[in-house]
Amino acid sequence: MRTDVFLGIDIGTSGIRGSGIDRNETELARFHITFDTTRARKGKNEQDPSNWLQLLDHLITEIGKQLQQHETLHQIVAIAIDGTSSTLIACKRDGTPLSPAMMYNDQQSQRQAEIISHFAPASSAAHGASSSLAKALFLQQRYPETEIFCHQADWLAASLTGRYGISDENNCLKLGYDSINRRWPEWIHENKEHIGIARRCLPDVLSPGSKMARVKPTLIEKYRLAENCMVVAGTTDSNAAVLATGANQIGDAVTSLGSTLVIKVFSDRPIFDSEYGIYSHRLNGHWLVGGASNSGGSVLLQHFTPAQLDDMTGQLKPEQATGLKYYPLPGTGERFPVNDSKKKNRTEPRPSSDVIFFQALLEGIASIEADGYKKLRQLGTPTPEKIFTAGGGSKNQAWNTIRARTTGIEIVNAEHSEACYGSALLAKKGFEEEPHQSQ
Repeated sequence: MRTDVFLGIDIGTSGIRGSGIDRNETELARFHITFDTTRARKGKNEQDPSNWLQLLDHLITEIGKQLQQHETLHQIVAIAIDGTSSTLIACKRDGTPLSPAMMYNDQQSQRQAEIISHFAPASSAAHGASSSLAKALFLQQRYPETEIFCHQADWLAASLTGRYGISDENNCLKLGYDSINRRWPEWIHENKEHIGIARRCLPDVLSPGSKMARVKPTLIEKYRLAENCMVVAGTTDSNAAVLATGANQIGDAVTSLGSTLVIKVFSDRPIFDSEYGIYSHRLNGHWLVGGASNSGGSVLLQHFTPAQLDDMTGQLKPEQATGLKYYPLPGTGERFPVNDSKKKNRTEPRPSSDVIFFQALLEGIASIEADGYKKLRQLGTPTPEKIFTAGGGSKNQAWNTIRARTTGIEIVNAEHSEACYGSALLAKKGFEEEPHQSQ
């Protein structure tokens, strides 16, 4: 008898991860590939998407090898992929990239963001130079032969199916998609009085967890997938991390402690406020409201190596505050809980002790988290009773103690916290809820 396996894939800022689960949501296989990250230089941060394809191939191959070690037949029947929000590529209709991938924090599209500010509603998530829409305008000008815009997640998903031009509601939010009315708004379309993106360049949009298409037969054979293996619409990396924790009820809150600090609360209504970088995603029948700070683990790695951080963690004294009021940022500019493109990193004065400095950085990030939840409550989200924690930083118990003291809310370590596991849950959802015939 065959065991159905649901594969979730997360491609983030520092690596690609895969998680294979069964119908009981037990993890059967896991694999992780670390790759060199690129840093924004003078607002520019680009990657070669062809490198992602090599990583994806390696990942699926290795997951398959792990599954083959089981005594009984284990086959992947559905795959879902999440990626970094607002990472965008200009492509031909067949998916051939015309441009490098403009990464989530690329800031080259300042002039385009100014144009958008005159047309987009204040509630739109398309505001700002890092939005997918600003990047689309930038790329359209530089590559006028563009036929379709692809996000990181849906471009990789389409590489498995051959069907480009399909995306999900969550990734499309910063491209200007109206998630309340579930359509592309009129102000975005090509028109001398409007933004100027042709409808044919915008993807068709599905809800996360919906069936996209069947995997190409050549890849089914190559990876030894189930005959009718399908690809399911994914989501953004931070949303997938939320799903991984098990949070899914109104009032559940999740903080993702990765390269950046992302906080989310499930709500019964959407909240959009571009002034503070707050937006809402449709996810699993609720609204997931939140924002993302530029602060996070990337700041720590600017000062210390992972080995140094591990060594110092045991020396922290989380019950004794340092008294240093830091606002740690990797560079100039913040988006949430304040939206200020000129906000400066504040990590001075630096004490002589590296351990105290490390703790002060953690306290500063915890203060940003507390301010973020306070801002969401002011705007109408439920008050969280507990905060599920995902991401690499969730393993630091001293940091969790600092966060509990700073936020005044119980901190709960999720049983699963990696985005790839959340995407595996989406793959399972799509397989069980959608028709299984091939397209």
